[in-house]
Amino acid sequence: MTAWPDRPPLPGVVGRAVEHQQLSGLLGTAGLVTLTGPAGVGKSVLARAVLEEHTARHDGTVVRVGCWDGLADGGVTDALLRAAGLPDAATAREAARALALRTAHPCVSNRGRGRTGPQTGQGEQPGRTEQGEQGERGERPGRTEQGEQGTQEERGGRSGRTDRGEQPERPERSVASTPAPPPADATLKALTAHCRRHRLTLLLDDCDPVLDECAQLVSRLLRVDPGLRIMATARRPLGLPEERVAAIAPLPVTLGEGIAGPAVELLAARTGPAAPELLVTVCQALEGSPLAITLAAHQLDRMPLSQLAVQVGADGALFYSGPAATVRHTSLYAAHAAGYALCPPTDRRVWARLSVLPGDFDPWLAGCVCTSSDVPAAAVDGALERLRRASVVECVRDAGGAHPDTGVALPPRYRLPRAARDFGRSQLREAGEEAAARRRFRQACAALAAEAQITWQGPNQQVAVRLVEDEQHNLDAALTRPPQDAEDALGALEIAVSLWFHWAACGYRQEGRAHLDRLLLLSRDDTALRARALWLAGYLAAQEHATATAESLLDQAWRSAVMHADSDGLARIAHAHAVLALYRQDTTTAVACLEEAARHHSRDPWFGPGPAHSWALLAIALTPHDPARAETAAHRAWEARHSDGDFWLYSTILYAQALAERTHGDPAAALRACRKALVAKKLVGDPLFITGTRHMLTGLRRAVRSGSAPPDPTTGEPWWQHHHPTGRARNPDADRERRAGDYAG
Repeated sequence: MTAWPDRPPLPGVVGRAVEHQQLSGLLGTAGLVTLTGPAGVGKSVLARAVLEEHTARHDGTVVRVGCWDGLADGGVTDALLRAAGLPDAATAREAARALALRTAHPCVSNRGRGRTGPQTGQGEQPGRTEQGEQGERGERPGRTEQGEQGTQEERGGRSGRTDRGEQPERPERSVASTPAPPPADATLKALTAHCRRHRLTLLLDDCDPVLDECAQLVSRLLRVDPGLRIMATARRPLGLPEERVAAIAPLPVTLGEGIAGPAVELLAARTGPAAPELLVTVCQALEGSPLAITLAAHQLDRMPLSQLAVQVGADGALFYSGPAATVRHTSLYAAHAAGYALCPPTDRRVWARLSVLPGDFDPWLAGCVCTSSDVPAAAVDGALERLRRASVVECVRDAGGAHPDTGVALPPRYRLPRAARDFGRSQLREAGEEAAARRRFRQACAALAAEAQITWQGPNQQVAVRLVEDEQHNLDAALTRPPQDAEDALGALEIAVSLWFHWAACGYRQEGRAHLDRLLLLSRDDTALRARALWLAGYLAAQEHATATAESLLDQAWRSAVMHADSDGLARIAHAHAVLALYRQDTTTAVACLEEAARHHSRDPWFGPGPAHSWALLAIALTPHDPARAETAAHRAWEARHSDGDFWLYSTILYAQALAERTHGDPAAALRACRKALVAKKLVGDPLFITGTRHMLTGLRRAVRSGSAPPDPTTGEPWWQHHHPTGRARNPDADRERRAGDYAG
């Protein structure tokens, strides 16, 4: 029966049935199994549960060495020998030396005793001292009391820290300084024989502070006895070829819609009967971390669950505390501080600066945020990989994946979990670097938005859509976080303006208006950027039928465009006024404004709808009244396009074609064009356009099936007459699945 003298009775392990089965299988076939995972994920508890079942089934015993909470002199080897009931290495060496002296020939044994002057003259080498005798015994020559102290310092350095808390940077592991001398083969043979005789399974628990020493010891043990069974827990693998690694993730919060996951089950076991939605809210805020859930549950003694849900959602649980078997598990802060202390300085700085990123990120964005005079750009990728191996950073997408729409190779993406992010932010604030890191973050997001704007006018608008979807959390944070000064406010406004297509063409009008209204109040200087922002806010208001607001904003934009001699801006304002006229059913004004905008030769083809879209909208406005001019306008729109991948323009032209075919009395041709318009528009989105197109599609299908005449084109409602009260939902995964389904259809 296994005894755990340093641990209380094992609590119930919740939600680990799959991992338990996996580890049990590995333990039966592999000599070394390592459990890895982030701080507080429950590695030690799961290892203990698996080993108790394993040893009970095989009538064995577990020998555990806890590596993090301090090891006596002699390191892991001596601790393991003592835990197994064997004399430690130093005692074994002294015993072997004494036995050798007792059984040796008298002339040999005399050399080991104290000498007198006459003995020195009877065959001793001149100048022979105790130091020389030590050298003959195989120990290091010149070892003095000072040298002995140096050895103790080496042993004490296994925590990986100096007096200043700093460590030398190492390319892979920085957790241990000079390890203890390797044990003699005789010691290892005695240990493995003892394990085999007593059916012992070794558990090296929390190996991180002495990872190199643990790896060396395990490697030598398995060379002596490949049949030995060893389990290790650490935040990173030992890195041995014979190692089988099982990565342990946080507990799932839900298992599907309406089904509570193991994280909720763990919290419910500590709260008793409670509202399921509150339990889910708390577990989602804590991201399923077992340690975080346990520590949060301790707070229910002083606050109700509803208050805990609000507080955890706002502040996290970094500083909650409670009883634990080890000091570093009394709070999430202590757990992350222990791992942070083992990181080299570069990795610490990268960890802290990554905390300004609210969501997942790629190496480029990480480099923009983390690079500075003390962290070279070339060092960021290596730090990311080391932090990933240390279970600080999660890899949410491996490198080499292909874009689902274009097939372009995608870079890896990482994520800093909330608890690690909160801890990193606390370190960033202590270092006084938060303001600089936030500024670099907003500048990087401005570059991302500009790249998306240029890509939108390129050969494939889906790439721009996907770029914004991938960086949505980061872009939202850059837009909503309070600016630090006027320059920072202009940076945020630049992001909002660069994403004009996302708001105007992809259907996120309400969100775009909210950002622009707030940022325009913070940026009151009359600049060319502010003039664009005023136009964009007015254009979005016009698309949402907010006539009075749109006219006021467009008037301000017109005055600013005149002041800056911005002819492109005047053409865009005319286009927006045409949209307002169409919503008022004032076709004459709409046609005049669109003709003015369409005849303009744009100097900046990257921003705004441009002449091609003015021609396309003109074709739609003219179709019910002058089909011939409408056909000419549609042809001009296609000739003025920037690329064949402009799905926004393509869908508008196809919609105009469907209207024209319906006017000519050919519902079948109109139906085909309308279907194509709907598919093209779904690739980039816009609920208002999609709703109107579906409405026309329904009427055309009815006409084709019944063989009746198509609806009167003068009475049919165009797409802009259909309201979409809820706006477009922020669900990138659903959007991508929908677009894939459109291709399949």
